[in-house]
Amino acid sequence: MNVTAIHRGLIAAAVVLSACSGKDDPNGTATSTSKGGTGTAGETQGATTTGSTDATTSGTRSTSASSSSTEPTDTTDPSETACDFLSCDSSDPGDMEECDMLAQDCPEGEKCMPWADGGGSSWNATKCSPLDPDPKQPGEACTVEGNAVSGVDNCAKASMCWAVESETNEGVCIAFCEGTSVEDATCDPGFSCTVNADLSLILCLPDCDPLGQDCPGDDLCIPSGENWICVLDASGEAGVYGDPCEFDNACDAGLYCLAPEYVEDCKGVGCCSPFCDTSKANTCPGDTQECIPWYDEGMAPPGKENVGICGIPQ
Repeated sequence: MNVTAIHRGLIAAAVVLSACSGKDDPNGTATSTSKGGTGTAGETQGATTTGSTDATTSGTRSTSASSSSTEPTDTTDPSETACDFLSCDSSDPGDMEECDMLAQDCPEGEKCMPWADGGGSSWNATKCSPLDPDPKQPGEACTVEGNAVSGVDNCAKASMCWAVESETNEGVCIAFCEGTSVEDATCDPGFSCTVNADLSLILCLPDCDPLGQDCPGDDLCIPSGENWICVLDASGEAGVYGDPCEFDNACDAGLYCLAPEYVEDCKGVGCCSPFCDTSKANTCPGDTQECIPWYDEGMAPPGKENVGICGIPQ
């Protein structure tokens, strides 16, 4: 029995999530063109809000959930925050769209990059930045100039320095999606195109297996549209089963932030609960929890047929 949820998205800078596939996300974390499904503690990825991508805030915040027979309704005022599924920040949205990241239409020796127009910690605009004479390629280590949202780094054209450590200004180059528009943007095999609501980030993030949690390092495997992608772990000292959470990436690897009615004794906006394998005996930690299929019958992509989430049936 699947469940639905409403999300107001908040994801850390290194945790871009709104997929451009426009397919249903059974977890309720849909893109700006997709619809919700299985209940979580967040809002659709950019579906009802627009805004910026925050380099410090982390996760996707929950607002409400209902049974799958009820159409999702947003009870929050989108104007209250400048949020999308990638972030939430109090800074004003940028008004400087100097270039197109897909077209890379900057002059010779420059590249189109996202940056924080007006200060703050969020990517909210684009600009032409100097192209390093010896640029690093996607997958290689990189550095940023100033800070993670300066829009200046040493990565190649159509890529940017991602997952930047604030202490060292070092990260890894990650490619932008390719295409003539967001709707037809693609990535190399093994990656999924992810965008934020104001289109200031259009990135290729690694695909992954939610049951295997096979992301590199400490990254988490969580849903994005019809895909599952690797994002940074923003759980800090918390993130185990039952811990309160407000963000999709605020739980430990193998867990996800669900709306409170699906986790026993949940006292927060949402609480962490583990993914589970529907083909195996119930291993859910809650006494009244069951392994709820992530996908409606017949809708799972190949290899994801047994993905479930531990929740109290509604």
